[in-house]
Amino acid sequence: MKTDTMARDYLRRAKSRLIDSKSALKRGDYPEVIRYSQEATELSLKAVLRILGIEYPKVHDVSDILMLHKEKYPQWFQEEMAKLAEISMELTLKRAPAMYGLELSGKPASQLFDRSDSEEALKSALYVYEKAEKLISEFQKPD
Repeated sequence: MKTDTMARDYLRRAKSRLIDSKSALKRGDYPEVIRYSQEATELSLKAVLRILGIEYPKVHDVSDILMLHKEKYPQWFQEEMAKLAEISMELTLKRAPAMYGLELSGKPASQLFDRSDSEEALKSALYVYEKAEKLISEFQKPD
């Protein structure tokens, strides 16, 4: 499969996660907003790597791989990379607690995140998605 086809598919799936995240926010299901926002961020950044055929480990946070290949991207995207990496790292740290809570302390996920946390996560995921979408459109190859 062509790398641009994979990148477009990852980006499409990231957009779907953003739709799910917005829906969860409307329902007040804040841990799900965190989870979906993290997944959207992960897929967006993997699309950014995939568009250049860069292999990455099967982990949730690929910010280190992205930074390792910084020079392969246009200048405007390089200027965004530190922020994109920070967002990825922050959301990845929240991924497991958003899913499982803090089992050792007996706190469910619903007690860990509030509306403000969720709105910030969604805003960050949208930011990553928009930058990835712009980059992918620049590298887009016709089918």
